[in-house]
Amino acid sequence: MLETNCDVQLDSRRLIVGELQLSSGVLVVVSGLGGAGLGVVRQDDGAAGAGVTHHRHLHGAHALAHPHHALAEREDSGVVVVQDGHRGDQGLDQASFGGGARLVALEHPLGVSDTQVQQPHEEMLVLLEDVEDFRDGLKLMLLLEVISGERLPKPERGKMRVHKINNVNKALDFIASKGVKLVSIGAEEIVDGNAKMTLGMIWTIILRFAIQDISVEETSAKEGLLLWCQRKTAPYKNVNVQNFHISWKDGLAFNALIHRHRPDLIDYDSLRKDDPVTNLNNAFEVAEKHLDIPKMLDAEDIVNTARPDEKAIMTYVSSFYHAFSGAQKAETAANRICKVLAVNQENEQMMEDYEKLASDLLEWIRRTIPWLENRTQEKTVNDMQAKQEDFRDYRCVHKPPKVQEKCQLEISFNTLQTKLRLSSRPAFMPSEGRMVSDINGAWHTLEGAEKGYEEWILSEIRRLERLEHLAEKFHQKAAIHESWTDGKEAMLTQKDYETSTLSEVKALLKKHEAFESDLAAHQDRVEQIAAIAQELNELDYYDSASVNTRCQKICDQWDVLGALTQSRKESLERTEKQLESIDELYLEYAKRAAPFNNWMEGAMEDLQDMFIVHNIEEIQGLITAHEQFKSTLPEANKEREAIQAIQAEVQKIAQSNGIKLSGANPYTTITPESIDNKWEKAMQMVPQRDSALQEELNKQNSNDTLRAKFATQANAVGAYIQAKMEEIGRISIEMNGTLEDQLTNLKDYQDTIISYQPEINTLEGDHQLIQEALIFDNQYTSYTMEHLRVGWEQLLTTIARTINEVENQILTRDAKGISQEQLFEYRASFNHFDKDHSGALQAEEFKACLISLGYDVENDKQVGAPGEEEVTVRPASRRAERRHCQDYDILIHRHNVVRFSF
Repeated sequence: MLETNCDVQLDSRRLIVGELQLSSGVLVVVSGLGGAGLGVVRQDDGAAGAGVTHHRHLHGAHALAHPHHALAEREDSGVVVVQDGHRGDQGLDQASFGGGARLVALEHPLGVSDTQVQQPHEEMLVLLEDVEDFRDGLKLMLLLEVISGERLPKPERGKMRVHKINNVNKALDFIASKGVKLVSIGAEEIVDGNAKMTLGMIWTIILRFAIQDISVEETSAKEGLLLWCQRKTAPYKNVNVQNFHISWKDGLAFNALIHRHRPDLIDYDSLRKDDPVTNLNNAFEVAEKHLDIPKMLDAEDIVNTARPDEKAIMTYVSSFYHAFSGAQKAETAANRICKVLAVNQENEQMMEDYEKLASDLLEWIRRTIPWLENRTQEKTVNDMQAKQEDFRDYRCVHKPPKVQEKCQLEISFNTLQTKLRLSSRPAFMPSEGRMVSDINGAWHTLEGAEKGYEEWILSEIRRLERLEHLAEKFHQKAAIHESWTDGKEAMLTQKDYETSTLSEVKALLKKHEAFESDLAAHQDRVEQIAAIAQELNELDYYDSASVNTRCQKICDQWDVLGALTQSRKESLERTEKQLESIDELYLEYAKRAAPFNNWMEGAMEDLQDMFIVHNIEEIQGLITAHEQFKSTLPEANKEREAIQAIQAEVQKIAQSNGIKLSGANPYTTITPESIDNKWEKAMQMVPQRDSALQEELNKQNSNDTLRAKFATQANAVGAYIQAKMEEIGRISIEMNGTLEDQLTNLKDYQDTIISYQPEINTLEGDHQLIQEALIFDNQYTSYTMEHLRVGWEQLLTTIARTINEVENQILTRDAKGISQEQLFEYRASFNHFDKDHSGALQAEEFKACLISLGYDVENDKQVGAPGEEEVTVRPASRRAERRHCQDYDILIHRHNVVRFSF
């Protein structure tokens, strides 16, 4: 059983890091400031006396010729620890200590003085006081063993010169074997006590073993030591190490090295560069007291010497290097011991972990195998797939960690065995049944169960997939069939043909024939559904009950569809024949109803016609035509009844066969109701037409009486006005006598005409009655009231104008002095050339009239002022008028020529 005791003790003498209690003894490590070592101390039960121990040296650090290499002794526990490896004069690997004796190797402090080589110490057994001490070769060999850490050949014990030379030669041969060339140094010179040769040899040894081993970044020993000093002292002010002589005179470099590694020993900031002796003594004393580095140099000698001894300083500085690097090595050795302890603890832990991991793994295998050997069948693929998923989950989730544990178990077992074998420990033997072979066997059984379980799952899945495929196929075909049959019963049981037309029924028949073809095509699917259901029953499908129920429902529904299909076909064919008969009646109805309807519409238009007549003859013609129309009504009524009988026959057929007519004749929009309505309306219009014609006849008789009365009066008035107009024309031409006589006669004539005004007023009254009666023509007279009114006004106007002209002639005559005879002459010429009695002369007529009056129209070009107003002389009216001629204007006033121009 492994027990550890990490008892750490630190003082200026030694450092006990720890000890390991083993069955064969105690392993102890001790580290001091000068070096480190470890060994196994074994309690020898057979030794004489209690407390006797034996020490087997395992490893020793470099012994740097330190005068204070300590030995650790624990006499109370029977444990003795040797810090540095020593051997006796016989080179034995066993140190026997009694009476407190210690064996210490001392390095000669060369360079300090040639006589001061003894370092007083109460623990010294062998002292090197002078170079004479090396003459016999024994101490030289001991020095080489201590400083090199290697064993030299067994020295010769004789005291003769030859024995001394042989011992020195052994030392020199060892030095030469390390690659050190000793030029001009022989054994005889050393034996003879040649101080120069002896000191040279010692310096060479120091360079080889104390300084040459110093290597920093592949430099030489001296350069390496210098570089080490430079790096360690670089952060310090006033320190610039460039060599091993004057760079160390002020003592700051020594203090910097100590402060860099042990800042608790020196207050560097208190040092002064101008006090080198104090600085050097401070460094030497601290090194000797706390670092076990002897005082090899003298402060006054260094300060008072212009160039201090380089070799002495290098030797002393190398002590610092080995002291500080030795502490690091001691720590490394301690770490190694702790590592050994940790390795043993780790081994013990690995054993415990292996036992626990093996037990857990075997227990997991024991629980898993029954689960893998379970062969309980499931009903559905999903359930089996769930098992497969569980198995995959086992493979992907649960097993991989166990595989890792098994691999880790094997690795741990092999690693543990290797570590035990390398440390010469007995092989690890697990508990019974937990060997790697036992675990592999259990694991092999587990994998066999896995393989069988996986194969069973796959076979079950294939079997259930077959069943699921058949079931899915059944349900798919059943769903397709049910989707196809959905609504088919409702379609086959509907009686849409009862309200359909013949064309619609024929279309329904065609559609039904197509459905029958589709029904026959689906017969195979129904048979397949039944066959799949039978196969599922034979394979003992878990849901066979629902499959059978669904299959039976499909078969029953199929039989119902067949019966309904036949029934609908018979109904459609029967309805088709009945609708064909109705269609023929509809056609006959349309052929007879259309002309009759047109006749009624024409008759109603005639009866409603707003007739306009102007005389009795026209109204008599309308009455005669109306009487003829009434004579055709009995025959028309018979036609109407025949048409209604056709419609009644249609209704009879429809009612007797349960046909619901849509109410519309496909051949006509004329309904029996519209025919009856129009007939009744026409019969109501006949007496209304009779009454209207009779009223109009009475009105035309009254109008004819008004026409005759007006015509009698108008003819009389018209003849009177015509006679008077002719008479006044003759009077104006044939009047004789003076103008005053003519004026008197004309006024008397005017009074006679005005006295006829009452007759005109009477005629106006009759005309008003005619206007109110809306009479616009009169076959009894050619006169209209407007014509007579204009003639009457013209008659009055003509008489008044003639009287006015005579009065104007009288005034002209009186004003211009024209005689009555001249006036008559002008008038006579004018009347002569007025051939058409229009009262106006054409240009040539007027020119001839002027010539007849004695005017020369060809010679005179202009008479009177230019630009005279153009006028036409109208003697008949006796007033000045304008007359346009081609080349001249003439102004005549009351038959007197005022001026004229051509």
